[in-house]
Amino acid sequence: MVGYGRTPPDPEWPGGARMAFSLVLNYEEGSEYSVPDGDGRSEATMSDAGAPDLGVEGRDLAAESLFEYGSRVGFWRLHDIFRERDLPVTVSGAALALERNPEACAVIREADWEVLCHGWRWVEQFNMEEEEERGHIAKAVASLERSIGARPLGWYCRYGPSLNTRRLLVEEGGFLYDSNSYADDLPFWVREGDTPFLVVPHTFSHNDNKYGRGWFATSDDFLTYMTDAFDFMYRESARRPRMMSLSLHLRVSGHAARAAGVERFLDHVRRHRDVWIATRADIAKHWSETHPPD
Repeated sequence: MVGYGRTPPDPEWPGGARMAFSLVLNYEEGSEYSVPDGDGRSEATMSDAGAPDLGVEGRDLAAESLFEYGSRVGFWRLHDIFRERDLPVTVSGAALALERNPEACAVIREADWEVLCHGWRWVEQFNMEEEEERGHIAKAVASLERSIGARPLGWYCRYGPSLNTRRLLVEEGGFLYDSNSYADDLPFWVREGDTPFLVVPHTFSHNDNKYGRGWFATSDDFLTYMTDAFDFMYRESARRPRMMSLSLHLRVSGHAARAAGVERFLDHVRRHRDVWIATRADIAKHWSETHPPD
């Protein structure tokens, strides 16, 4: 509850940048709760259906198709926006979802984007028993090594971790950081037992999930909110260091009307030459080298 207080450390961002900017693309489609995967229900969360209780018995094919749009169309639309601007991207990917779309995995490799592991599936990890969660972590790492060609350096749960998550990540080994916190605008170190562990915080504020909650209606709503956040943090960064994250979802911002706002906002960010746009792994590596745990 205290954090860095009045004396945050100087991040010494590369190139003398004033602030860091992290672009995160959430790839969940194909790993959500579904009847074919044995869950007994179809997920419609953060889609244009909201989460209606229509009494659909068995498979909800409409809900499934809303998720399909994200991987069939939304991913490629956002991919093109990012590649046209040569932006580094962190794909927060559920391992099973990526495994089910080899062509998407191929362009992620070609673009040299980071894959931050978003779990084996997009399910509620915080409700899992310890042994089940341990198994999900191991399966996710093995899956991404096959589909992406490299193990993940970071981990991010759906919504939040369990009481065991960080300990299990340390036990698994190979993780540089997790993003299972919303508590700061800078990375920070925690201890898991005797092991120092880096947290690169995530965001629910600078997040297109506000469309799904009815807080954003148009791309202008998104653009105004995100531009206000960026401009404020950029001004702050002249005296207090800052890192801004932006979190996007395929089935949300991958629709044309919302993608238009993403384009305009990213162009605004790119006009600021003293902002370091970086993957979360790059930020974690830089922080570990510049501010090692004491």
